[in-house]
Amino acid sequence: MRFLFEDVSFPQTSEVNNVFLQEAENSLRKAFLLADSALADDCSVSSSSGTTALTALIFGRLLMVANAGDCRAVLCRKGEAIDMSQDHRPIYPSERRRVEELGGYIDDGYLNGVLSVSRALGDWDMKFPRGSPSPLIAEPEFRQVVLTEDDEFLIIGCDGIWDVMTSQHAVSLVRRSLRRHDDPAQCARDLVMEALRLNTFDNLTVIVICLSSVDHREQSPPSQRKLRCCSLSAEALCSLRRLLEGSASN
Repeated sequence: MRFLFEDVSFPQTSEVNNVFLQEAENSLRKAFLLADSALADDCSVSSSSGTTALTALIFGRLLMVANAGDCRAVLCRKGEAIDMSQDHRPIYPSERRRVEELGGYIDDGYLNGVLSVSRALGDWDMKFPRGSPSPLIAEPEFRQVVLTEDDEFLIIGCDGIWDVMTSQHAVSLVRRSLRRHDDPAQCARDLVMEALRLNTFDNLTVIVICLSSVDHREQSPPSQRKLRCCSLSAEALCSLRRLLEGSASN
């Protein structure tokens, strides 16, 4: 977060246009790459340690997702699952081509026979020296969508969820749960329990972000429908910077 919001190029205007989108993407990309380099410089972190990363930012009605690795963001639009990211696995054709063009290879679905993802932060023992093209990269991919009144919630989860569940399965489960108790935190726990029931073998981290009330939207006429989301003003960004600077000094 600090790398992102301390970037002097991070857009300050509230007007979402092509220039804004390009600046936002550039700031996000830079934040991913700076975090990757920081892991290489941190002597307390093993060079064989790494992490995937996914961010979702809302600017007014625009949702922008940046992803490096096999976490996934899924938007629920009127009950339909819309993938807002692609899992970066070595076996996917586009990632396989990129890996092989840069001197890497795929063995039994693993990058260089070791790693199950083709993009990640850290894992510097898998990367070529800084400045050299490498099969394993921290460069994020972007997807964006203009939110509508039909958009209900966003699920962000790591691979332990998606190894045993389709995006639609997860969306349907959360939708049913929200109708019962309207509690996104409980929905996240429900997803974890469902993944365990389906015998997942990997990490389980999931966040559910409600964009509007499912019950309210289904019961209200179109003229009364409202999208519940927020974005950061310039003043809020300054406050966040001060907060981050204070935590860094402590």
